[in-house]
Amino acid sequence: MYAVIATGGKQYRVREGDTLDVERLDAGEDGTVDLRPVLLVGEDGNVTADAQALAGASVKASVVGDRRGKKLTVFTYRNKTGYRRKKGHRQSLTRIRVDNISA
Repeated sequence: MYAVIATGGKQYRVREGDTLDVERLDAGEDGTVDLRPVLLVGEDGNVTADAQALAGASVKASVVGDRRGKKLTVFTYRNKTGYRRKKGHRQSLTRIRVDNISA
């Protein structure tokens, strides 16, 4: 069984036992989170995407830990003026493990 969830402005396809990095969630270290909304559930070729059928669906996950993402370089440049700015950014992430998918 798999599900498509939305969190942090992104969509993820998950199965039970998957570990993934999502944008920072307000759950303590070694806590649990209930990921909603569930956009789609599929099992053995049967796909459910009806909003009324998925109203009670949820994906339960446990928090493995918090971390920082890979550093991104942001470079701003304007032609012929000598204007150059270089900045860096690291996104805060939460690593979660999917424990249960209920539909």
